[in-house]
Amino acid sequence: MGSKISGKDLIKLGFPQNNTINIGLSQIQRYRKREKKEKVLQEVKEVLLDPAKFNSHGVWGKLSESLVKPVEVRLHELLTHRVPFSIFGEDIIDERAKFQLYDALKLPIAVAGALMPDAHSGYGLPIGGVLATHQAVIPYGVGVDIGCRMSLSIFDLPASFIKGKDAMMLNILAEHTKFGMYETHKNKGDHEVLSRSEFQDIPLLKGLQDKAYKQLGTSGGGNHFVEFGIIELKAPRAEWKLDPGCYLAVLSHSGSRGLGANIAKHYTYLARKQCPLPQHVQHLAWLDLQTHDGQEYWLAMNLAGDYAKACHENIHQRIAKALGKRIALTIENHHNFAWKETVDGQECIVHRKGATPAAQGTLGIIPGSMTAPGFLVEGLGNQKSLNSASHGAGRLLSRADAKSSFSKAEMRKNLVDAGVQLMGGSMDESPMAYKDIDQVMNLQKELVQVLGVFKPKFVRMES
Repeated sequence: MGSKISGKDLIKLGFPQNNTINIGLSQIQRYRKREKKEKVLQEVKEVLLDPAKFNSHGVWGKLSESLVKPVEVRLHELLTHRVPFSIFGEDIIDERAKFQLYDALKLPIAVAGALMPDAHSGYGLPIGGVLATHQAVIPYGVGVDIGCRMSLSIFDLPASFIKGKDAMMLNILAEHTKFGMYETHKNKGDHEVLSRSEFQDIPLLKGLQDKAYKQLGTSGGGNHFVEFGIIELKAPRAEWKLDPGCYLAVLSHSGSRGLGANIAKHYTYLARKQCPLPQHVQHLAWLDLQTHDGQEYWLAMNLAGDYAKACHENIHQRIAKALGKRIALTIENHHNFAWKETVDGQECIVHRKGATPAAQGTLGIIPGSMTAPGFLVEGLGNQKSLNSASHGAGRLLSRADAKSSFSKAEMRKNLVDAGVQLMGGSMDESPMAYKDIDQVMNLQKELVQVLGVFKPKFVRMES
């Protein structure tokens, strides 16, 4: 079998006696260990004879690269200075989050950075951190939940539609939303994203396709939610064909589920192997976009983002069907992702880890908490924030501190006072664990303009 192939076998074929041998054996062990030795050796011989032919091959692309232009593995030291940055709402951001950004600003690939007013500490980049880099992508700068995003669907129905329909609204959420690692829909949906070629071209993704199919239209745990609420459109765009006023809306928050988590784990491992960094910043290891792994991560990341979008579409379609009403308008945005954008005249990779894209005219959703309002916003294109805004209110307390600081009675009172009915949810997601969303919005008036205010009424989270 392929797993019995040794370095001596590859040397016999003519492979150079360097790290190429290790890469070849690693790829064989990972992707070809159940195949016959003769067949595998024939394949790797073809790679040796014509490596350029395999430069984008899912299994042998990395081996091809090692023969043509090996990735240089060396310890990277941080710069002694920080690249330019801006902080919005500095007084309400914890020091640890700031220092995480300061470390990221010293990476040799860093170009510019920013911190949003909802920021708090995380792994790698802080949550609410934005970082522009040169020709490199940081998996932990994107985050584990790739493509975590907001989606707001507005119905051309007045706010009064929900009056006296508490049981109906709660039942729709109970029947047509699924949360956490194990809940899936009995009647599976389908989406064109599941037929994408990346699922066949990238071996890691091939093994995740079935999980992606099963989890389509589901939401994660933690702070992910689906909720009915009322949106007051203050300044609707003409193309929306909706007058100013209050409408029924559905708001959802979730990401790319197990697909994104596995992509993040795999490529973070590769990044840390290829890009050794000092211990305290090792979560900021990057992949050069000119390398096989860098290009592969970029494809996988974009697929995960499109899959997250498909999950939200499926959720909103199920709810609209249950309501028996058509969606008039959907507005959505990622807030855990990386984009190719121009910064100071050069193309960069802009990582937004818990930050909303806010280029001039770009629409986005900034939620509060299960009882606080969310905001439909239009970006003002502020270059100091790298065209970004906050992705929510941001945590005031850690999950552990929230659990120990508040009682269930306090949380229930908060919900009653706000007129919100909750299904599921846990103490670590208590509304009191979050910053004041109005204060956060006031601190980013130069980043976004508010077009509408969403008030949650019926909230579903993981039980």
